[in-house]
Amino acid sequence: METQTLGFSHFIGQSDAVGKFLLCVLLVMSVASWYLIVLKTIRGRIERKRSKEFLDFFWNAKNLDQVHDAVAAHRADEPFSHLAHHAITARDHHARFGASRLEEAGTSSEFLTRTIRKVIDEETTKMESGLSVLASVGSTAPFVGLFGTVWGVYHALVSIGMSGAGTLDKVAGPVGEALIMTGVGLAVAIPAVLGYNYLTRSNRVVLGSLDAFAHDLFAFLTTGQQFAGGNNVVKLKTGV
Repeated sequence: METQTLGFSHFIGQSDAVGKFLLCVLLVMSVASWYLIVLKTIRGRIERKRSKEFLDFFWNAKNLDQVHDAVAAHRADEPFSHLAHHAITARDHHARFGASRLEEAGTSSEFLTRTIRKVIDEETTKMESGLSVLASVGSTAPFVGLFGTVWGVYHALVSIGMSGAGTLDKVAGPVGEALIMTGVGLAVAIPAVLGYNYLTRSNRVVLGSLDAFAHDLFAFLTTGQQFAGGNNVVKLKTGV
């Protein structure tokens, strides 16, 4: 037996259409997972850096009008400035026009609460986009690989049975090559699971800080005083 001919390339060469299809599925899963992990990690770090800069500016601003003017002059490209912009705009809109539509019904504080809640929901949805793909890949890739292994072992045993040669040197190669699919499935699933856990934790930290900031912002807009439990508690790290 020429052991140098046995390997991943040999496995690909002897795989049938089902085996090649399963391998392509795992490849697509891997590419999608790494794309989402890298993209969301880079984007998250950029947004956390911008959020930290905005919070530093917010807590050192003289008043909310200065914050509003600064946010209006520069695009709100991260969660905290986005929330501040919509909250201040909602307060000013309700003060100027009142409840002219059903969406604006209620008092100014009720309208402001709905606006803040809506922005937080939007930011939560945006942060969680793509995480379902990572969760799906992490939970299904091992089974796709296992199915490929079972399929490959079945065909290897059928081939061995037809040839009548059941010695170890005849069995080890085909069965070992079929087991490669299990390793490929795990290699796809493990990064997806780790990436999902990392991104979920990062999002939880940011959303917790955003929720604390929303309480302070609501207190500023409704009473002109900082929330009693605030004291500039909203702090972000540039990395998680």
